[in-house]
Parts: sequence; C-alpha cells; structure tokens
Amino acid sequence: MSRLEARFAALRAEGRGGLVTFVTAGDPNIELSVEILAGLPAAGADVIELGMPFTDPMADGPAIELASGRALAAGQNMVRTLAMVAAFRKTDNETPIVLMGYYNPIYAYGPEKFAADAGSAGVDGMIIVDLPPEEEAEFSIPARAAGIDMIRLVAPTTTDERITTLVENASGFVYYVSVRGITGTSSAAVSDIASNVARIRKQTDLPIAVGFGIRTPSQAADVAEVADAAVVGTAIVEQVADALDDHGVPAGDVIGNTLGYVSQLAEAVRSARDGNAL
Repeated sequence: MSRLEARFAALRAEGRGGLVTFVTAGDPNIELSVEILAGLPAAGADVIELGMPFTDPMADGPAIELASGRALAAGQNMVRTLAMVAAFRKTDNETPIVLMGYYNPIYAYGPEKFAADAGSAGVDGMIIVDLPPEEEAEFSIPARAAGIDMIRLVAPTTTDERITTLVENASGFVYYVSVRGITGTSSAAVSDIASNVARIRKQTDLPIAVGFGIRTPSQAADVAEVADAAVVGTAIVEQVADALDDHGVPAGDVIGNTLGYVSQLAEAVRSARDGNAL
C-alpha cells in the first residue's frame, strides 16, 4: 500500500476528511522552506503538496506566482526541491508528499531521470497542471515504475466523457478544481462542490480532494464534509508573504505564522464531521 493509499484509508477509518496543504518549495528561502515543510505534519497536514517553482505558473494566482518568484530568486531549482523531500523522509516516512507544478522544468530535467530521482527521494504523487493524459506517456510510464501516482485534475467544466478519460489511469486521488480560473481568486458554493464530487464519484473509487478557492478554516471544514480532503494553498502561502518586508526579507515569524495557520485549518477539518466545525 502506497503512502497515499494508507493515509486515505486511515482518514476513512477515522471517519473524517483530510487536510492537504500546499507550500512552494524554497519560499521565501531554502532554510525557512525546509523548516516549514518539516513542521507541516505536526501542525495537522494529512497530505503535503509541494509546489515546484516555475517562471510561468499559468494556473496560479498572484500569491503563488509571487511565491515562485521568491523561491527562484533565492536559488531554488528541481534538484533542491527533490533534496528537500529526501531530507523530509529522514524523519517522516508516513506523510505523503505530492509535487505540483508544470511540465517544462521536468522536461528540461529529463522525464525518465526526474521520475527515478523523485521516486528515490520519496515523492508519492505528481500533479502536472499542463500535461494531459494523451501526452504524458514519456513521463507517466517511468513515474509509475518509480511508484509515483499520477493525480488528475477535474474542473467544473469537465464533461462526464472527459472525466472517464481522466480517471482511467489516475491513481492516488482525484483533484477537483472547484472554481473556474486561477488559484486563490474566488470560491465555489459548497452545494456546487458536493454535486460535482458526486458526479466524479460515479466514475472512480479514488479519493477526491477539492482545492482552489478554499481560504478559511470554516471553508476547509465545509469542504471536508463533502469530499475526502480539502486542499488549501494560497491562504497558507500568504502567511509566508505576510511575514516578509517589502524586499522579501523575513520581518516576522514566518514559520510560526504559517504553521499556526495550518493548525487552525486542521482543527476545523478534524471537527467538521463531528458537527463542531469552526
């Protein structure tokens, strides 16, 4: 059983939805980013999405775009991102880590080499925003051979026919993008999320995580009641940014602010199905 399978099985056994947290690797610098990553499980993250910084993050809103810029300016690259995962695995062999980003840096690294190196580092899954299933074979075949799940994105506009194609060879979980557009700019009604989650469930037994537009503990709790997990990214990344000065230099408690906010999210998600959501 993979780490993702084990984690979602544990969540089902507990009778609750999970919290998936997104942070950008190397933001605001490698040292602080490593500490944030290491602290996420204790703060309550059930699954970690680690963003691979890229110069043109087309699906991401301003907050994550700026985070990518800070990370790249601080010297973050794919080698360092995989090294962060490998370092994390020295003390945590249970929390799943999913890399999220775009195909260009993977292509430049070499798809087969990246898959092998990511698997060796301890990566559990990949979300590649701009790599459709029809074009993924050069990466997905070596990725699966390395034990890495290929996680599919489904949007509100995705047809039932297209969902069939997307979930056919998916694994790990399905990521439902709950809003049209980029990350962190709007939020969907829980009723709309629930109906689309039900539509996806008709075609797959994989867990369904919902992201884009979830900004508060109460929103995360609401989503955790109707899906297998809530994904929060922009609101966490903004905690990092809020502790920096105008030059991107830490001026506050970057780690404490970020992990403290994750703890608030986790508390809300854990109480959601008990009827005590914040």
